[in-house]
Amino acid sequence: MLHEFYEICQENLSFEPWIEEKTRRLPGINPLEIDEWLFRDDAFVRQMKYRDALIRTKREVVFDCYDEGESIAHELLRTLLDAVKKDNTYRIEQNYVTRPDGTRIDLNGDHPLIVAGRLVQEDLCLLKHKGDQHVLVGAILCFPASWLLAEKMGMPLISIHTPVPQYNERIARVVQRMFDNMQPGRVIYRGNSLSYSNPDLHQPRSMNERRKRDKFGKKWVRVERQTLRKLEETKGVVFGIHTSVVPEEKAPNLEVLATYLAEKEL
Repeated sequence: MLHEFYEICQENLSFEPWIEEKTRRLPGINPLEIDEWLFRDDAFVRQMKYRDALIRTKREVVFDCYDEGESIAHELLRTLLDAVKKDNTYRIEQNYVTRPDGTRIDLNGDHPLIVAGRLVQEDLCLLKHKGDQHVLVGAILCFPASWLLAEKMGMPLISIHTPVPQYNERIARVVQRMFDNMQPGRVIYRGNSLSYSNPDLHQPRSMNERRKRDKFGKKWVRVERQTLRKLEETKGVVFGIHTSVVPEEKAPNLEVLATYLAEKEL
């Protein structure tokens, strides 16, 4: 049933993390205007149709929320609604929102985190401060890039990034300090890029399962625009992931990209 969504690509990349030094190096965190927190591109209609299908057919894979994430999820939905009200391509009613693709969403028809995930193109992960770290307490994660939500729930940042070689203890301390110092109402972002032999957006994979790579076949470049925003009331942190995929030949500055990807493999 889901094979129809195998290859959903943007016409062009709108964000290339390997181009500028400020997004090339870890952790690559930069400020972002609050009106740019959410991002919609030419693949919106197709991606949202895929998200809806995954929520219907693989709910237990793409969604989870602990009790301690419930209040954060409710505040996130309220915050998202305030944001989309400023976008005249959404139609807002008392209990419904109609997306730009014409799909009408019942605001009370499901868990608030799932409703939020059906409104925007981003995957949405919720982090709560516990002890001296932030841990994952909820997520609507339709388009994971080789990680499994079930394995990461309840884990602190350093454990979530365990399979990532560059995410060492020094980077973990820098990122945690950044989380601690974040102020509500401000947004920061970073970028991540990966080379895949498979363009499918939905690629959950256990940390013990190696990603298959075809050295000689067709390649796709997968880019994540990752945002972080601390909410006003709960002080929960929302980690948003907007995913773009293009055939490798459509990615700009291929030589620079090849160097960037090679450095990530070290």
